[in-house]
Amino acid sequence: MKRNCTEFIREMKQSTPAFVMPYVIAEAGVNHECDMNLARRLIDEAAEGGADAIKFQTYKADTIASKDSPYYWDLSKEPTRSQHELFTRYDKFWKKEYELLKTYCDNAGIEFMSTPFDVESAIFLNDLMGVYKISSSDITNKPFIEFMCSFGKPIILSTGASNIDEIENAVSWINAYGNELCLMHCVLNYPTMDKNAHLGMLLDLQTKWPDTVCGYSDHTLPHDMKTLEIAALLGAKILEKHFTYDKTKQGNDHYHAMDKQDLIYFHNSMRRNFELIGSTNKYALPSEAPARQNARRSLVAATNIAAGTIITKEQLTWKRPAHGISPQFIENVIGKRAAVDIAEDTVLKDSMLLN
Repeated sequence: MKRNCTEFIREMKQSTPAFVMPYVIAEAGVNHECDMNLARRLIDEAAEGGADAIKFQTYKADTIASKDSPYYWDLSKEPTRSQHELFTRYDKFWKKEYELLKTYCDNAGIEFMSTPFDVESAIFLNDLMGVYKISSSDITNKPFIEFMCSFGKPIILSTGASNIDEIENAVSWINAYGNELCLMHCVLNYPTMDKNAHLGMLLDLQTKWPDTVCGYSDHTLPHDMKTLEIAALLGAKILEKHFTYDKTKQGNDHYHAMDKQDLIYFHNSMRRNFELIGSTNKYALPSEAPARQNARRSLVAATNIAAGTIITKEQLTWKRPAHGISPQFIENVIGKRAAVDIAEDTVLKDSMLLN
């Protein structure tokens, strides 16, 4: 089993490291298309790609949208014009199916999650997962937020299409219950164009809510996964991105999703990023010892200096290597007498001087 999200959130709240390998949620949503074999495939491929968790969406069309609810996505990718119609197509999985998928996730070594969109699903999902994810669409849904908070589990809240006052309200409702909280920057465009990603907003969330864990829910096209990389480097500790087994499929969330190979690429890139970042405390590395000795300079005789001569600044210069007296101590050398004859271009050492 990979990292546990509840433990990860609590660890991040306690230690708040500047850089950490983010907790990655593969958002499968309903890309299983109500086919258990496809759902299992998504779980396997998310685990193989290195995701810490896979998350589904649990809803019934009749409780999430009215029959006249309009679309808000790219019709060239998903031609359905009604939310209710689209949700009806993918709302067949319920308690039994998610119990089976939870068991399958446990065996695959990946954490199971699902976003509930109604009270009934929130109740039965409580036995299957350790955190509650709240969709951006429910950020103003006070009674539903409070209901999920009542289970006492950490909350991951997406903030897509939200102004600061709306986030403040939602945070206050959650804080009243004392739940640990991860605030996810999110942009509700499907897909989100790079120019609209505004990853800099992560910094605003961290500044305004320093006691929460910061995260990012990504709807940009995967490309080279640079969006998630930058989000992590800007402080997002939890990353969520839609996940599919086939990015070429039309419809729903396939067209802006990542796949297993994207996940593998992302983790390899992040490992290199963190290797490059290294320590956040400045010190001379052991690997730099040869450079310290050979690339730095020593005080060197600029002319021949006879024994007994009082050394002046004009008799000194500085050259590599750093095997003698450092130029930082030049004031300690000026005015002293030469203990021996010092030939021009000689690296000065303490033994050549009289105290």
